Amino acid sequence: MLGFLFRGLTAERPSGTALFDALIAEARHKHWYVEGQVPDTLDGRFAVVATVTAIAVVRLEREGAEGDRLSVALAERFIEVMESEHRELGLGDPALGRTVRKLVAMLAWRTDPWRAVRAGKQSAIEATRESLYREGAAVTALKHSAAALKRLAARLESAPLADVEQGRLR
Repeated sequence: MLGFLFRGLTAERPSGTALFDALIAEARHKHWYVEGQVPDTLDGRFAVVATVTAIAVVRLEREGAEGDRLSVALAERFIEVMESEHRELGLGDPALGRTVRKLVAMLAWRTDPWRAVRAGKQSAIEATRESLYREGAAVTALKHSAAALKRLAARLESAPLADVEQGRLR
């Protein structure tokens, strides 16, 4: 009855949390860093997290108002986690805001190529190169990562919105 007064005390997880958790689990798979040869560094791991999140955002865009609601919730969760992680790394308040804004911009920047892939205007190989690899990648690594990202996009596309929201990516 008084749950609205004590939201922080309830077990209810904010919208976007389950989907973001599923995307984090996806980004933690070893194949990105072994077969895909994404550098296993903070920057490399961020690239994978931001890329799989961008693909989820593109999926949500086709859902109208409900997709927009979940996309906003996903972005808010992304920001919360990035802020928390960077605080743990020792970043203070003055620099933290700038850093988080930069990370959000990097997420937005990664979303555009995946929109182009969905629209048939860019290949998954090109989008993968832009999203994951700062420097050149071996052809086999690039193909591996592109195929994995296409499979993720297909799983997201085939799942009903309610399943996506709950982080059930099939």
